[in-house]
Amino acid sequence: MRGRRSTLRTSLWAAVTAGAAVVGFLFGFVISTNTGVEPGFFELPEAGGYGAGPGGGDGGRDNLSREMEDYYKKLLE
Repeated sequence: MRGRRSTLRTSLWAAVTAGAAVVGFLFGFVISTNTGVEPGFFELPEAGGYGAGPGGGDGGRDNLSREMEDYYKKLLE
């Protein structure tokens, strides 16, 4: 009798842990879809190691469309 009770308790904790993991994943997924990311965030390198730092070049703007450039200029106003 004691072994069966221990097995049920272990199964219950496993089910609770799995359920909490699924709920946590879904909660995080819903939050991330609602917050979003600014357009163009991943399109341009910003770190100096990628050649976008000061010291020459176009500052990483070679892949930026005119529309996106205007969008970012309006953000600064």
